[in-house]
Amino acid sequence: MRRTLGFILILSTMLLSRSTVFAQQTPTPTKMNFDEDWKFSLGHAADPEKDFNYKIANLFAKSGKAEKTAIDPKFDDKNWRGLSVPHDWAVELPFTKSANVDVLAHGYKPVGGLFPETSIGWYRKHFNIAKADSGHRIQIQFDGIFRDAQIWINGFYLGNHQSGYLGVNYDLTDYLNFGGENVLVVRADATQYEGWFYEGAGIYRHVWLNHFDNTHIVPDGVFVHAEVNPVNAAVRIETVVENLGLTDQKVSVLNYITDRNGKKIAAGISQPLNLAVNGRTTATQTIELNNPRLWSLEDPYLYKVVTVISVDQKKVDSVTTRYGIRTITIDASKGLFLNGKHVKIQGTNNHQDHAGLGSALPDALQYYRISLLKEMGSNAYRTSHHAPTPELLDACDSLGMLVMDEQRLLNSSPEYMNQFEQLIKRDRNHPSIFMWSIGNEEGLIQTTSIGKRIAQTLIAKQKELDPYRTSTYAADLANVATGVNEVIPVRAFNYRQFAVADYHRDHPNQPLIGTEMGSTVTTRGIYEKDSIAGYVPDQDITAPWWASKAETWWSLAAENPFWMGGFIWTGFDYRGEPTPYEWPNINSHFGVMDVCGFPKNIYYYYQSWWTDKDILHLSPHWNWKGKEGTPVDVWVNTNADRVELFLNGKSLGKKEMPRNSHLKWSVPYQPGTLSAVAYKKGKKITASVQTTGTSYAIRVTPVKNTILADGKDLAIVNITVVDQKGREVPDASNLVEFTVSGNVKIIGVGNGDPSSHEPDQYLAGGWKRHLFNGKCQVILQSGKDQGTVKFEAVSKGLTTGSAKINVQ
Repeated sequence: MRRTLGFILILSTMLLSRSTVFAQQTPTPTKMNFDEDWKFSLGHAADPEKDFNYKIANLFAKSGKAEKTAIDPKFDDKNWRGLSVPHDWAVELPFTKSANVDVLAHGYKPVGGLFPETSIGWYRKHFNIAKADSGHRIQIQFDGIFRDAQIWINGFYLGNHQSGYLGVNYDLTDYLNFGGENVLVVRADATQYEGWFYEGAGIYRHVWLNHFDNTHIVPDGVFVHAEVNPVNAAVRIETVVENLGLTDQKVSVLNYITDRNGKKIAAGISQPLNLAVNGRTTATQTIELNNPRLWSLEDPYLYKVVTVISVDQKKVDSVTTRYGIRTITIDASKGLFLNGKHVKIQGTNNHQDHAGLGSALPDALQYYRISLLKEMGSNAYRTSHHAPTPELLDACDSLGMLVMDEQRLLNSSPEYMNQFEQLIKRDRNHPSIFMWSIGNEEGLIQTTSIGKRIAQTLIAKQKELDPYRTSTYAADLANVATGVNEVIPVRAFNYRQFAVADYHRDHPNQPLIGTEMGSTVTTRGIYEKDSIAGYVPDQDITAPWWASKAETWWSLAAENPFWMGGFIWTGFDYRGEPTPYEWPNINSHFGVMDVCGFPKNIYYYYQSWWTDKDILHLSPHWNWKGKEGTPVDVWVNTNADRVELFLNGKSLGKKEMPRNSHLKWSVPYQPGTLSAVAYKKGKKITASVQTTGTSYAIRVTPVKNTILADGKDLAIVNITVVDQKGREVPDASNLVEFTVSGNVKIIGVGNGDPSSHEPDQYLAGGWKRHLFNGKCQVILQSGKDQGTVKFEAVSKGLTTGSAKINVQ
């Protein structure tokens, strides 16, 4: 849901006051990005003096009392670091070896209770607002702060927000200096973890400044749902309106629908309401839409539902909701149907970090990551194990990816009920969401009567707020139906794949889905176990005791219609939770892609059976100097019918391809060309790997060469090395240095090595990274000036690689 912009906002920077200035009255309603021009400094959890006197000063003795602290509007922050959010200060910190299990699980970053000197972050922002805006409501909106955030405006305390994964809004109106400077202050306390994986630290999602009339639509106050039949859709729109003015108001609510380009195609009738002072009410309207274009995985078409609030025939508020019309049906015997078409869930679990950036992901990276998953054949995404950033859901809506949206904890206390309610209200208009999850692996209570009662409370709330979807709970249990599983509508399995059939036999009327499946551990480009460096072979052969190989679970899910499908653990490697090794590992091995999004070999197993593309992939690479004559296990992943393998033109035999499986040959190594010829329904497909020469030149491959001059867009640049014949060298490990000219900056680097302790960010410049098995990645972010910039990658003894990026 987005507030309609439709305004011209003039921004400037006053050097003397260091303030963002609204140089003219800001028209309402607006939702203005508030990410730029923040000041940042680390505090100290154990030393109040180093924490800018926090916990020394008597802050709560009087309203607005903030002297001698960083909360004071007059505090001198000129020596603080200037930055824009989203910002994750944890990713900037060095890796720290620790025996503590939670530090290990969080990727060995010095954040948490054991690291008081690097676990508190202070943010300050100066801004001005025109006097003419004094009749408006002005609200600050934080989409995500990790975590335990204390927030002040002009020394006045606004509140404490605990969740690191759901945002918070505060009305600033009463405390603002209209026509003068204002100072917003945030203290983020990351000494307490929420999860058991890398979580980051700081204001790591967007911040917005919202202007609206005293009579307005409440935040997340529009709920859209469509009842669909073969010829039309009845689009039901519920709008919550409130009056925070000082007099009663007569209000009218009008809704209309446009196509994706903004052309009005259907409208309702203006609905009158009477609102008392501080009154709040819900207006409900239904609009008939003939022959709707349905949202689907292949055609994720989005309409726009526009809701307009007027007082005395003057528009005072408007909200535009992107909405996809579609139907979801779940059958206990046959699985899931989208718009009446059967869909097997081919999903991935993912945390929210990426190489080089930690958890502070620009919007463009959300779209990039979802596009990589779709290319593999994935059609669903589980937000494990917390509320996602809104932009991730926007990407799934736009690109066609189903979503299971998950609550952080199975808890019905006021704190967590508020989080659950906020999650559903915020996200329920997204067509990508097909199911809610009320929690994950709550081993202490999941089989108890306490767990059952908590689940019932959460399920009742879900049905109240969104009666059109259902819910599940991710249970690490076999054929067990006590506690949460007695009452949950959809039974979900984390692993325990061999118990699914037994459970279906005993509970034939309960739909089943795999919420965590697989968990093969692999290291991209590695083919021998190395417990010292912390690497495992890049094939589907190694899984923890509690998990399974990819082929094991998918063969079961694919062949049994009562399985709705499942979500593999995971789509991407992620920071923290290193498995099966600990230090020097600092991230997981679970992904079918590494932390940069470079595919591992298991990627091609899933792509073979999750798509209709012509897939024929050989592994490993064919650079094995010194192993001449030694047998090498060659894997072939394909969805062809049969394959013939060749070494230097000599046939090594033909094999039929078993469905949902792979083929393997043992081949005595000889340098040259390993090739395969496959036939798929009579169509010939070929693939090969070659022994390469030594590294000769750097190859620079931008994912896109043109980016927007908006200060936010990205150019993701992948780096490889080639030999003199232009063949990519798969085992190259060169150190590569990066420079970029013009109005573009490097914001992160990575290479997918789960044991690399190189910095992800070089705040003082001098950006560089070693290749890991032939690859590394650089993330560039645009400035606001148009032009062409040059990116260069340099390594000693190699020909320099370069690329031009157009910023427009």
